[in-house]
Amino acid sequence: MNKQLRQLKVREILCQHDVGNQHDLMRLLNSAGIRVAQATLSRDCNEIGVVRSRDSKGYRLVYSEKNPGWIIKGLVGVEVLSVKANETSIIIRTLPGRAHGVGSFLDELKSPMILGTIAGDDTVLVIPGSIKQISELVSYIKDNLSQNA
Repeated sequence: MNKQLRQLKVREILCQHDVGNQHDLMRLLNSAGIRVAQATLSRDCNEIGVVRSRDSKGYRLVYSEKNPGWIIKGLVGVEVLSVKANETSIIIRTLPGRAHGVGSFLDELKSPMILGTIAGDDTVLVIPGSIKQISELVSYIKDNLSQNA
């Protein structure tokens, strides 16, 4: 199971169950057929904004409000197949019919490094604010799309 889908399953479990700690979460993931190392689960929880909080029932894992856009970011990242660049532009290949959503997501970031995007059916052309920032912009895009293209 890939990272984004595993993180979505973690979120689903936390919405359906009171989970006291990562060990309990790992047990619930295992019962759902998802095998994950504790270190990986810890990184996943950190990335999606899961924190340990105390309430009337004791300690439990909950979402931090400081990272509300992680779901969209993860879903958009699943739609991206590759990110490639040359000296002047960046091309993002997506699943069929998904380029518009990826382009809109990038536009919503309002980064000064992105002059604009043009989306077709399965391809997004990213026009950089400066061609001197191509490699930095590629890293920025990959980080914001949560994928390792």
